[in-house]
Amino acid sequence: MPPWIFSRKGASGFSWASTADQVTQGLSAAGLTAIVTGASSGIGAETARVLAARGAHVVMAARNLAAAESVRQAVLADNPAATLDVMELDLSSMASVRKFAADFNAKGLPLNILVNNAGVMATPFTLSKDDIEMQFATNHVGHFLLTNLLLETMKKTCRESNVEGRIVNVSSEAHRFTYKEGIRFDKINDEAEYSTFGAYGQSKLANILHANELARRFKEEGVNITANSLHPGCIITNLLRYHGIIDVLTRTLGKLVLKNPNQVHFCTTILTFGLCCEQGAATTCYVALYPGAKGESGKYFSDSNVYEASEKARDMELAKKLWDFSVELTT
Repeated sequence: MPPWIFSRKGASGFSWASTADQVTQGLSAAGLTAIVTGASSGIGAETARVLAARGAHVVMAARNLAAAESVRQAVLADNPAATLDVMELDLSSMASVRKFAADFNAKGLPLNILVNNAGVMATPFTLSKDDIEMQFATNHVGHFLLTNLLLETMKKTCRESNVEGRIVNVSSEAHRFTYKEGIRFDKINDEAEYSTFGAYGQSKLANILHANELARRFKEEGVNITANSLHPGCIITNLLRYHGIIDVLTRTLGKLVLKNPNQVHFCTTILTFGLCCEQGAATTCYVALYPGAKGESGKYFSDSNVYEASEKARDMELAKKLWDFSVELTT
């Protein structure tokens, strides 16, 4: 489909068609340290590449170390000056999250940007290693715990550098299609009423509520950190690998209407089916780095512009309830 159909620019000056390289063109992230979860493929890999290209020291947090190292080597092949480290992180395991945070904090590195990107989508009903429904555990609980364990390091970095810290939660428009209750606090592990896509929507709603409650707390504390969430766009990735026919359709018919994957050498080297989400990472990189997003907090973005999330996603009482529920799960 011709890109001009979706290329109308928003207030930021960017659009559906903008790429991660375009929204960060001319920007410098020199001196900044960023953690990107799920950096071994898809949007996470492209986010890591672009932030590193702008000079950030990028820590690639990934469950699959071999895949992440392949991404790292591909980035370095194109940009030998890039600084990237690979660290193991399985977000479905609280023990793994705690180890990652402890190891990162022990390095004494600053932390300016945290991109909570990794996720699973529409998986069959499964419990995590901590006996929590897998999508909720991976997409929300793991990131909630990781963020909390890294907050003191990020706050210290902000105080010492006087540079705004940014927390970016990659959500989805699927947050609008959660269970009717929004978050099923009493039925998180209810297999009898489990819906693969309802549970995914629930976890993506949780990503937005988490960012909104963080933003409220930062404002209350007077902390120079922003927290935002975003919809990356309808991207061709491997998230639908559990739904064969849908996956096939998105990779065929979807190419006509979904955001274009990057076709450059970097991506054909490292990613499934040779696809990389150049446009899909644009909003993430915009929120993480763009000067126009400075001071924006508790907002939901799409196509590198502020967008309105669902009514449930804007419910601050629900956000507070989710926070308390998540604290109970992680302590």
